[in-house]
Amino acid sequence: MIIPNNVYDILKWCVIVAIPTTTTFYVTLDTIFGWGYGDTVAKVSAAVCTLIGGLIGISSAQYYKASGSIPMPDDETEVDNNEVGEG
Repeated sequence: MIIPNNVYDILKWCVIVAIPTTTTFYVTLDTIFGWGYGDTVAKVSAAVCTLIGGLIGISSAQYYKASGSIPMPDDETEVDNNEVGEG
């Protein structure tokens, strides 16, 4: 299953930005105003983010497998961890 790009982008934004910030907002206000269900909201939010994140991760892996390319980080500079720094 390969998710279309626009759907992938929306789901990724939801998992990275929308759901966590909304959850934090609700849980914070719950502790202030005593609305209730703060723990439940946090647990459900974590489960939803994990599910969607897993699905888009699978889709991304299948996309790169089908296209024959491997995703590379933007910064492809090689770091030599054996260098002795000047100090």
